[in-house]
Amino acid sequence: MTMFVDRVVLHLRAGDGGHGCVSIHREKFKPFGGPDGGNGGHGGSVSLVVDPQVHTLLDFHFRPHVKADNGKGGAGSNRDGANGRDLVLKVPNGTVVQTPDGTVLADLVGAGTTFEAARGGRGGRGNASLANAKRKAPGFAELGEPGDELDVVLELKSVADVGLVGFPSAGKSSLISVISAAKPKIADYPFTTLVPNLGVVQAGESTFTVADVPGLIPGAATGKGLGLEFLRHVERCAVLVHVVDTATLEPGRDPVADIDTIEAELAEYGGLADRPRLVALNKIDVPDGRDLAEIVRPDLEERGYRVFEVSAATREGLRELIYAMSELVEQSRQAAPPAEPTRIVIRPKAVDDAGFTIEAQPDGSYVVRGTRPERWVRQTNFDNDEAVGFLADRLARLGVEEKLAKAGAQPGDLVRIGEREFDWQPTLYAGVDFVPGNRGTDVRLEDKSNRASAADRLAARKARRQRPADEIVAGDEVDDDAEDDAGDDAE
Repeated sequence: MTMFVDRVVLHLRAGDGGHGCVSIHREKFKPFGGPDGGNGGHGGSVSLVVDPQVHTLLDFHFRPHVKADNGKGGAGSNRDGANGRDLVLKVPNGTVVQTPDGTVLADLVGAGTTFEAARGGRGGRGNASLANAKRKAPGFAELGEPGDELDVVLELKSVADVGLVGFPSAGKSSLISVISAAKPKIADYPFTTLVPNLGVVQAGESTFTVADVPGLIPGAATGKGLGLEFLRHVERCAVLVHVVDTATLEPGRDPVADIDTIEAELAEYGGLADRPRLVALNKIDVPDGRDLAEIVRPDLEERGYRVFEVSAATREGLRELIYAMSELVEQSRQAAPPAEPTRIVIRPKAVDDAGFTIEAQPDGSYVVRGTRPERWVRQTNFDNDEAVGFLADRLARLGVEEKLAKAGAQPGDLVRIGEREFDWQPTLYAGVDFVPGNRGTDVRLEDKSNRASAADRLAARKARRQRPADEIVAGDEVDDDAEDDAGDDAE
């Protein structure tokens, strides 16, 4: 069974960036080789591109979860990780990308139009890239950033110049099948057409496209029948053609009432009042249909409609209708503003823009928002004290510490950056330069206690042993030896 899908929800996940590598070069006869950890690769992005060969969103209906490749981690010997492969999704012309709440992100019209829906995460820098004059051999590397993860709604709106609208079984499918090469399903029962059909029509030197919209019924704009699903396909049409069945045997139906009903649905849907209309009184090959068309034609012309009596079966009157559609399409194209090349917009950063903001919360905490602080936090390995100290130095240089103090933050207050929470301790970092120590440690983060260090205890022990010999008695020697042994055991 053929399916036509024009609305899907996609769950997108871009690739995560690879972690940087911590490595120290070790080679015989080459002391002090220095750091040689490579950078992590960037994660793959997810992009949407218009492909003229794709006409439906059916593939995404069965595979709504889409994930790009992750970046590879860095390695020693300055080997960078490979970037994740970007994922390109082919969509039909006229696809609208929007958020679940209805915010339009992109309107993809024209072959090759591309939109990056989810951006891959950055790869973390290895310790070779983090080395500087003070940190000659960093004992940490940056973590890769996670890729974007979001849900988007893809909605297909057919790109056609002319839209055929009307009640079910009015003959729209038959009409498009004879004026173009389209081969829609045709049968003698309502709702034969379940999907919009597109056909290309040639009128002299003019070429335009015609869309056959499935039958509309009263209440279509509010979701009744199939109308709500397919009214979106007439939004882009420059011309609307009412296809009216003049040979219907349904009670209460006549061409004027049919047009009024369809116009009411179009008005309720909205945004189509400015489109020029034509009326095609179809099925005049039936004697009763021809008589009814001749009766209602004057009334429709008094309303300002251009009326054409046609027959899809015998092709009577189709030439005049095709050239009338072509004339209106050409007028619409000439009235449209000329296409402008894409402009490059440069938005320089304001002089007083610090790149972040600080918001005081009712609970006494503070929230730091900004692209760089949040990215730095995501890239930090909080199991490594040296990496935490590096983050603190970056935030201090950016001015976060100073602004927190001006905002009224006190030592010990809760500060949130991204998904992390910290107890603010400005005395650890403000005005204190980094002092190199063991790799992976930062002396500013070490817990200070009243207990003497091992070096201090060793110096005191040596000082006691160097006392003059006349001050040493047998009891003192025993006590000193016992005390030394006890100190050694404690160490």
